[in-house]
Amino acid sequence: MRGPTISIRDVVTSQRKVLQDYFAAISGSAGRLVFSLAYFVVLANTLSIAEFGLFATASAAGVMLSRILALGFTATLYRIATVKPRLLGTYAAGFLLLALLSLPLLTLASAVMYLVFFAGDMAVLPFALVVVAEALVWRPAETVVIVNNGLNRFGRAATLVILGTALRALAAGGFALAATQDLLTWSLFYLAANAASLLVALLFFWPRQTLRLRPALYWRRLSDALYVAGAEILFYLQMELDKLLVLALGGPQLAGIYAIIMRLVDLTAIPIRSFTMLLVQRMMRAPEMLSRLKLRLTIEGAIFGVSTLALLALAVILTVYPTLLGRNVAEAAPLVMLALAVPGLRNLTEYQAELLFARGQTLLRAVNLASLAAVKALFLSLALYAFHEAAPLVLSLNGVFVLLYLVSTALTYRALRRPARRI
Repeated sequence: MRGPTISIRDVVTSQRKVLQDYFAAISGSAGRLVFSLAYFVVLANTLSIAEFGLFATASAAGVMLSRILALGFTATLYRIATVKPRLLGTYAAGFLLLALLSLPLLTLASAVMYLVFFAGDMAVLPFALVVVAEALVWRPAETVVIVNNGLNRFGRAATLVILGTALRALAAGGFALAATQDLLTWSLFYLAANAASLLVALLFFWPRQTLRLRPALYWRRLSDALYVAGAEILFYLQMELDKLLVLALGGPQLAGIYAIIMRLVDLTAIPIRSFTMLLVQRMMRAPEMLSRLKLRLTIEGAIFGVSTLALLALAVILTVYPTLLGRNVAEAAPLVMLALAVPGLRNLTEYQAELLFARGQTLLRAVNLASLAAVKALFLSLALYAFHEAAPLVLSLNGVFVLLYLVSTALTYRALRRPARRI
C-alpha cells in the first residue's frame, strides 16, 4: 500500500510557515534586544555599581520565586494553548485559582530568600517591591505572552514582549531624571513599569474566552504542573545561583561587576530563546523529531557558534570603545572577552532542559536541574573562594560552565533514550 503523497508545494508551504513563525518570534527578540540594551545602559549608569548588583540579584531571585505562582500551571496553559485552545478559558480559571492558593508559599519562600541572601546588604522594602514586580505582576504578563505563543500568535506575543521591555526602558529614563536616585526609588519605578505591562497585556492581548472553573480537570494535571514548577525553580536556581553566591561571598560591589558581565551575556541569549521556543512547540507535536544524532549535533553547534560570535563582537566593540555603554559598564568592559565560552554553554544547558519539557519528561527534568544546581553551587563556590578579584573569577566561569554542560549533556541524552510522555 502506498502512503500519502506529499507535493513540493506542501513542503514549500510548510517551510514558509516555519520561517514566518520564526521571523515573527525573532522580531520580538530584536525589539526586546534594542530596548533591553537601552534599559541596561541607563540603569547601570544611574545606580551605583553596588546598588545595580543588589537590584540585579533581587530581580534574579524574584524571577526564580515567580515560578511558585500558580504552582507551575503556566506550563499547563501553554500546553492547552498549543494542543487544545478551546479549553483555554477553563484552564485560565484554574490558573487564577492556583495563583491565589500559591500566595502563602510564595510569601514564605520570599522571606527565606531575603534572610539567607539579602538581609545584611539590602533593605526589606525594595527587595519586596522587586519580588512583587517580578512574581505577582510581570509573571502574569509573561503568561499572556506564553499563551499567545502557544496559539501561534507570534506577532502579538512579540509586540507584548517589546512593549514590556520598552516600558522598563522608559521607567529607567524617568528614574535617571528623578530627584532621588536610590534603590528604593528605582524599585517603585520598576513596579510601575511592570504593572503597566500587565494592564496592557490583559486589556489587549489576552484571548477572549469565558472563564469556567472545573477543578476536576486541574487536579488531574496538578502533579505535572508541580513537577514543572519544581523544575522551573531549579532551572532558575541553577541559572541565577551565581548572582546569589557572588553577593553572599563577594559583597555588593563584586556582585555589581558580575551582574554587568552576565547581563551582557544574557543579551546574546535573546535571539536563541526564540528558536528554542519554536523547536519546543514542534517537539510537543512530534516528540521523536530529534532522534537523529546528526540533527542534534547540528542544532547544538549552531547555538554555541551564534552565542559565542555575538559575545565576541560585543567584546571587540567594548575593547575599542570601552565607554560606549557608560562609565559603570566601562569598568567591566575589559572582562567581557574573558567570558567568551559562557553564553554558548549557558544557552546549550537551557536548551537541553527545554527538550525534556517538550517531551513531557517533567520529573526527569526536575531531577536533572536539581543535579545541575548542586554542581554549579559546588564549583562556583570553589571559584569564589579561590579568586577574590573580578578578572580571574570571570575567566574561571568558562571552566564552571564546561562542567555544567557536560553534566547536562550526560543527563539529558540519557533521558532522551526513554519514550516521550504524552501530556
